[in-house]
Amino acid sequence: MVGALLAFLWFNVHPAEFIMGDTGALAIGATLAACALTTGFVVLLPVAGVIFVAETVSVILQVGSFKLRGKRIFRMSPIHNHFELIGWPEEKVTIRFWLIGALAGIVAAILAFATPIL
Repeated sequence: MVGALLAFLWFNVHPAEFIMGDTGALAIGATLAACALTTGFVVLLPVAGVIFVAETVSVILQVGSFKLRGKRIFRMSPIHNHFELIGWPEEKVTIRFWLIGALAGIVAAILAFATPIL
């Protein structure tokens, strides 16, 4: 799976030639969740997937705020669209999200090796 994802990233630099879509993203998420469940590291899944958590939370907050108050928190959600609408180029958003995701993955790996399996 890692090899397939690395190949996808290698060939998917700007301008993107392939769009993964929901089917690929859901399959990756299901695989990660299954790995976390079988290894006992479920708690580390939100740490490793902090970008996915932030994207999901931004949508929940946006919809909740609009339904309850009639006002939006962000210009658009998910949050990566908000950053693009405030003037960040797509490449900047992508690189920042990659860096945050990589750091979160490193932190999750360190925590996984430092935590004894219960």
